Amino acid sequence: MEVVILAAGQGKRMRSALPKVLHPLAGRPLLAHVLASARALGARRICVVHGHGGEAVRARLDAPDLVWVEQNPQLGTGHAVIQAVPHLSADSRVLVLYGDVPLIGAPTLARLMDAAERDRLALLTVELDDPTGYGRILRDDAGCVRRIVEEKDATSDERCVREINTGILVAPAARLRDWLGRIGNDNAQGEYYLTDIVGLAVDEGVEVVTVAPDDVSETLGVNSKAQLAALERMFQASVANRLMDAGVTLVDPARLDVRGELLCGRDVEIDINCVFEGRVELGDGVVVGAHCVLRNVKLGNGTRVAPFSHLDGTAAGEVCVLGPFARTRPGTVLADGVHIGNFVEIKNSRIADDSKANHLSYIGDTDVGARVNIGAGTITCNYDGANKYRTEIGDDAFIGSDTQLVAPVRVGRGATLGAGTTLTRDAPPDQLTVSRARQQSYANWIRPARKGE
Repeated sequence: MEVVILAAGQGKRMRSALPKVLHPLAGRPLLAHVLASARALGARRICVVHGHGGEAVRARLDAPDLVWVEQNPQLGTGHAVIQAVPHLSADSRVLVLYGDVPLIGAPTLARLMDAAERDRLALLTVELDDPTGYGRILRDDAGCVRRIVEEKDATSDERCVREINTGILVAPAARLRDWLGRIGNDNAQGEYYLTDIVGLAVDEGVEVVTVAPDDVSETLGVNSKAQLAALERMFQASVANRLMDAGVTLVDPARLDVRGELLCGRDVEIDINCVFEGRVELGDGVVVGAHCVLRNVKLGNGTRVAPFSHLDGTAAGEVCVLGPFARTRPGTVLADGVHIGNFVEIKNSRIADDSKANHLSYIGDTDVGARVNIGAGTITCNYDGANKYRTEIGDDAFIGSDTQLVAPVRVGRGATLGAGTTLTRDAPPDQLTVSRARQQSYANWIRPARKGE
């Protein structure tokens, strides 16, 4: 089977310079969702018909399994498919999809493909309470499909029909090529409608069958920001339901955003307004507090993330405590039992078992041993304006508050750095290292006063 995806529309109602099919849904372009469904079917070839903003679309989503065809000018859906015909094999079945219908699922499409066997034309149709704006499926007294009429060309009686055409269909490639060569543009829009092939199929005695989607949301397109937002919530609701079915506790399923892949173990709890991007893996018993953002993160069993934390490119072991208001950046690797507290930032660093940085610290390009305590206000000075250097802190070290470690520098095992130390040379193991000015008091000192007082 081969797939043709129509993605040439300008999307004027989106009011955006961004091509419509590149607008994001759940963190991915609309067209990316459609491509994923097509690939899930094992398509032999996927042909994308592009138009407005085609260069940007191709630059964003190009892949070896895609054939790109430009439609210029845009003269309707039938005309769009005609552009792809030279790239289709005569012996294949052709599935036609739309780049702005992102929720179409592979299971529904698989059933449509099955219905199209034995040289049939298979249409995906659905009944709507309000079919306004859609082409209507017209059947004869025996219930057989006779043709599709677009709303602008329909009579008042035809507009009362509730079964609508979604535009998604499967047709034999050889017949599709012949039908498209015979359709005209004698209609209210002056366009070449793909739907006109239905009448030609009926005239030739080709059986036309219909399949309903698993859910109506799979057939909904995006033509405005409001419709995009509505589909976003539908998508997230579906994700939330799958998570809860798998045993995840969501404090409020309506306030969850998964913009990638979220994998959860047993007894995971997620509070409100959390965003998950990229690939996120949460082990058994993980708790994620409210208003957190996790991107490309893996958390071990029993780890807790307190509210308002932002974790990016991070792997944490078991029974860690992160946050509130913690930030970890790419390259952060935390072992078991690590505590990263409020307003602590970690970047490209490895922290061993049971070490803690609980308050107001920056740890960058650092290797921290086990059972290390890092006091409030500590920073690693890892950048000299041109190059970055690493800091090494040995097991059981104690770093006093308001300490600066100027890399490259090493803190030995069991060393203690006094509060306020600026460390520019290695600190020996098991010793106290202090670097601070001598404290002095002046008995006769008078505080300056404002002039005239």
